[in-house]
Amino acid sequence: MIFVSAGTFWMGSDRHYPEERPAHRVSVDGFFIDETPVTNTQFAEFVAATGYRTVAESVPDPKDYPGIMPEMLYAGSLVFREPTGRVGLDDWSQWWSFLEGANWRRPYGPVSSIEGRDDHPVVHVTHQDALVYARWKGKDLPTEAEWEFAARGGLEQAEFAWGSELIPDGRHMANTWQGSFPTVNHNQDGYARTSPVKAFPPNGYGLYDMIGNVWEWTSDWYSAQHEADTTKACCVPSNPRGGHESASYDPCLPEIKIPRKVLKGGSHLCAPNYCRRYRPAARHPEAIDTSTSHVGFRCIVRNGEPNGKAS
Repeated sequence: MIFVSAGTFWMGSDRHYPEERPAHRVSVDGFFIDETPVTNTQFAEFVAATGYRTVAESVPDPKDYPGIMPEMLYAGSLVFREPTGRVGLDDWSQWWSFLEGANWRRPYGPVSSIEGRDDHPVVHVTHQDALVYARWKGKDLPTEAEWEFAARGGLEQAEFAWGSELIPDGRHMANTWQGSFPTVNHNQDGYARTSPVKAFPPNGYGLYDMIGNVWEWTSDWYSAQHEADTTKACCVPSNPRGGHESASYDPCLPEIKIPRKVLKGGSHLCAPNYCRRYRPAARHPEAIDTSTSHVGFRCIVRNGEPNGKAS
């Protein structure tokens, strides 16, 4: 883990997506944070020690999904599949498929595996899966403010975690999408899907993959915008700056009351023409029961040094 000293910084941005607004000053206490996202190897050690089964490996309880068709009750997860033809950008179902048998061991469906991907970030983990792992390690999930402060690496209000240019001097600094999403990826950064967690340079704090590769869970409930109150420090998971569960529901789905948490960092699917969220200020809502092939996590330790299990 890497220690990040306490500080005050400009959180959010007024220049991009509405949910990033307003930019505001926030203070955080010092904390330890994982150098990289949790990898397949690390998660496998956790599963071997505890026998834990992820949400994607478990058949959904029909009580949690009133009205669901019986034929939809099977274990699986969302997997990105590049469309074969031109599609509009307003229908994510054109490139996401809920595949039976997809999970952290089989990230692209039942015939895939993580063989050769030991040092890739674990994916197909829900918020619950990430939190159970974190607690087993004696750690926690970062708040949105802690995550963003760490991602900035000491650069005040920089556009990216490494400076002002997406690809400085032609060098790719993160695993993102090059081309026209979702049909054309030129893979100029060397990767079409996830990449090893240390494939790209670290930020100013020595942290890898804070941008791109996989989105990362935080502990905060999602809200449509930041609060502009600069008097509160975002330094504990229960802090009200992270919003409230009831306010995190998707207004476009009034009948489905599944709360959402904040994801940070963007992923290998973020592209200039679609999801320009490969920036520290960017944020995205994710239902807590949802797992996908591009969402992972990293952990944090507050109030002292990590113990032997957490290191």
